Amino acid sequence: MSNCIVWIKYSFALAGGFLTSLLGGWDMALKVLVLFVVLDYITGLVAAYCNQALNSKIGFRGIAKKIMLFVPVAVAYWLDMLLCQEILRNLAIFFYIANEGLSMIENLGRSGVPFPEQLKTALEQLKKTNEGEGDVK
Repeated sequence: MSNCIVWIKYSFALAGGFLTSLLGGWDMALKVLVLFVVLDYITGLVAAYCNQALNSKIGFRGIAKKIMLFVPVAVAYWLDMLLCQEILRNLAIFFYIANEGLSMIENLGRSGVPFPEQLKTALEQLKKTNEGEGDVK
């Protein structure tokens, strides 16, 4: 029994190490992105529950979309490696952080939870900056 648990732990460690290296390392930007992805999914579930629209098919589709969100981050990281720079990965991560943050705000609003307007404005500005529509002031 304990031998099986050890192999499971090794498997998770191997998968985690592989995914981390694929995404460019486990730095603060990636940690924040993972946190925002998880919180957005949870707030989406709560909003669906509050609006009596909870659906397992939609939930599984949401998980698939959240997983696929990391593909552009990996592509950006490997392009950075090819071009000997460190900007595309961070740009992709910041874009998705802003996107997930705004989605959380929408989910909280649908759940009836108020959210500070200043945080919403900051996330919108981050998204605009990453889309090339504005400058950080």
